Amino acid sequence: MPALKKTALTVTAAALLPALTAVPASADTKEDKQPKPPAIMSTVGGKALGRPGTQVNLAPGVPVLPKEVTGRSWIVADAESGDVLAAHNAHWRLPPASTLKMLFADTLLPKLDKAKTHVVTQQDLAKVGEGSSLVGIKEKQTYTVHDLWLGVFLRSGNDAVHVLSGMNGGIERTVKDMNDRADELQALDTHVVSPDGYDAEGQVSSAYDLTLIARSGMQKKDFREYCSTPRAQFPGELKPGDKKRATFEIQNTNRLLTGDLGVLPYKGIAGVKNGSTTHAGATFTGVAERNGKVLLVTVMNPSAKEGHAVYKEAARLLDWGFAAAGKVRPVGELVPPKSARTGTSQQQQIDTGNGEAATKAPVTASQTGSGGAGTALAVAGGALVLLAGAVFLVNRRWPLPELVRRRRQPEDSAL
Repeated sequence: MPALKKTALTVTAAALLPALTAVPASADTKEDKQPKPPAIMSTVGGKALGRPGTQVNLAPGVPVLPKEVTGRSWIVADAESGDVLAAHNAHWRLPPASTLKMLFADTLLPKLDKAKTHVVTQQDLAKVGEGSSLVGIKEKQTYTVHDLWLGVFLRSGNDAVHVLSGMNGGIERTVKDMNDRADELQALDTHVVSPDGYDAEGQVSSAYDLTLIARSGMQKKDFREYCSTPRAQFPGELKPGDKKRATFEIQNTNRLLTGDLGVLPYKGIAGVKNGSTTHAGATFTGVAERNGKVLLVTVMNPSAKEGHAVYKEAARLLDWGFAAAGKVRPVGELVPPKSARTGTSQQQQIDTGNGEAATKAPVTASQTGSGGAGTALAVAGGALVLLAGAVFLVNRRWPLPELVRRRRQPEDSAL
């Protein structure tokens, strides 16, 4: 090869080298643009939970965490003991989407009699955000509180949230009540701006807080029943001249409960709530039971491109949790409410499911011989059946009403 031509090729190769080696650097730069968790986060529930990244105590016999989990934040916890089995950026404050409705329900369910009726006004629906998920509530139509809760839990209806907020004294009052409830639960990453979870500046929660909130909600009979109802009949519009008000079927949008669009129902699932908005991405908190063990899982904003990734990642984490339960050493705990220290906790009452509660002294683990674990949730479809009304002490310090067992029986749209 002539020397001049060889020199030219060498120069050309040298010129191209930076461009060729820049490709991986460009990919790294793109990756760096992904939001990163704060270096310092809350340590409520344990110091490890305040660290960024995945926190798990792997040891011989403990299964490895699933690789296909891309949520920005997630957590797996024992619903009864409160042990956090593993977590990833647990206290990262992120937009919660409609999983915030769990706090809305935990706050308002005890305050509103589900038999009460309400005629919807234009003012009730005036501030429902554009593009909101709706159950289909109409002005000048009468609904029971029970109807409205079905709309909240099954269809994630922001219209139902706004009507119930109006019955509670308005949006501003409801937001204050929810923030006060979050503080009582020690869900200190949570700040409510809109009670329905609609994207709003400054509205945040965390995987830790959503799990804490779900655990509190699941102690209420009505909460358990609504969040685990796969489908129900909802009142339609009663027009002049109609002799009878028609109804239409609504189905729960929790795909792990109902199965749909390539997502199979998860064995043992019994709620809780899903959500999705532009800023929050997809979010999900679920509770499931296997072999007497009850687990809670929360996944926030997965980046995977697979369809309905939030459900699939939650299912993988639940599978891991059931396999790891009893083998893995916890990395933290779900803390009790502030008032539990004084014995005045709302959880020291057995909820009648009617916005009322009958006070009863908690039954300790030593009295029941259960070690603090009550009968949990079992697999099946259909309605939930409340078992014995005993109160158990979670982790020997926090009274938890016995969870419910799901029986396989003909579906009933009523609760």
